[in-house]
Amino acid sequence: MTTAVSRPSDGLAAQSLLPRQQAILVFLSFAFAYFFSALVRAVTATLAPQFSAELQLNSADLGLLAGAYFFGFAVMQLPLGSALDKFGPRRVLLAFLSVAVLGCAAFAMAGSFLGLTLARGLIGVGVAACLMAPMTTFRRSFSPTAQMRANSWMLMTGSLGMVASTLPVQWLLPSLGWRGLFWMVAIFVAVSLLTIAWLVPHDGPVRRKPDAAAPGYAQVFRHPTFVRFAPMGFFQYGGMVAVQSLWAGPWLVRVCGWSPAEAAQGLFGINMAMLLTFMAWGVVVPRLYGRGWTAHRLVALGMPASVAALVLAIALGPLAHAWAWALFCVTSTFVSLSQPAIAQAFPATLAGRALSAYNLAIFAGVFAVQWGIGLVIDGLRASGWTELSAFRGAFALFALFCALSYLWFLYRDDTLDRTKPQFSS
Repeated sequence: MTTAVSRPSDGLAAQSLLPRQQAILVFLSFAFAYFFSALVRAVTATLAPQFSAELQLNSADLGLLAGAYFFGFAVMQLPLGSALDKFGPRRVLLAFLSVAVLGCAAFAMAGSFLGLTLARGLIGVGVAACLMAPMTTFRRSFSPTAQMRANSWMLMTGSLGMVASTLPVQWLLPSLGWRGLFWMVAIFVAVSLLTIAWLVPHDGPVRRKPDAAAPGYAQVFRHPTFVRFAPMGFFQYGGMVAVQSLWAGPWLVRVCGWSPAEAAQGLFGINMAMLLTFMAWGVVVPRLYGRGWTAHRLVALGMPASVAALVLAIALGPLAHAWAWALFCVTSTFVSLSQPAIAQAFPATLAGRALSAYNLAIFAGVFAVQWGIGLVIDGLRASGWTELSAFRGAFALFALFCALSYLWFLYRDDTLDRTKPQFSS
């Protein structure tokens, strides 16, 4: 990729096709939207006690309500990828954010569990492009090393949104209530839409006729890099988000005996740890790449620590406080390196479809793990298991699938060049 010459200190703008100031403004406008996408994704962990008390939800209902966001998010990924490659990330993100505003408003007005679930699914549809559109832009405008930095800092912004979904939300609830909170989010998402329309450059001309020779989803799904990472994306990456955005909260309340306020403090600590971790990845990864490390090697070395942290939390039971789940989530961030690795394995013209296909695997995993853990907990409780044993059993099954996905990753080790696209651009 041809890049503009700039000082190394230019950060995100280094090795960018955009001028330095414009690159920073583009990043910040995308990050503003992604912040609220992450906040609304994770807020169910903080609001779980309110929803359970007000609507009399069991574990499976709570998992379904939280997972509806990820279901809506996941079903849009394949059409999203095609749209990103055909129409461009700016056009697509603006259209999707309009749906997100409607979804937040519908959630604030919903009067039943069904209405809340459908509205949350609509929110998931609306924010489905909040990370893929920026990543597609970064793939087109930044070198591989700069992409890693920008991607890590976008994920850091997401962690900041998750931090905001904990104690700040808990503080706002007495004055706003959860309905007022979603009205506020709807307003800020609308502001982010206007900011992107103002600051992000227009996409190029619409490609009216598809290139018959260009590879599509069939080639993406068969690609060795995609096949290798997909199970880990589903179980490990999806499971990390499921724990961070929902199940860490109920574990702290129902297993550890914490109050909702104490659990919100614990979730605040977990998400702060994630924020600092992604900030560190943004600094460290380009240096590691400069020394010859690859995403594949880093994932291979780092992921066993995540499985070990999960087993430790299960073994500790009531003693697995917020620090244990922070350890699990932080060590799971190694798998986040798979996203830019997937993007770099394909040409820029296919980046939207490649990233969205992988995101489909991740968020299908979030939906399956969030709802699945709730179903298993309820099933074990109905069979006579104690609350602690039911939680342990559900998370032990989750840990087994994480371990199997890692073994698949090792088994599917390939000899492809992992730093260059496998198709010609």
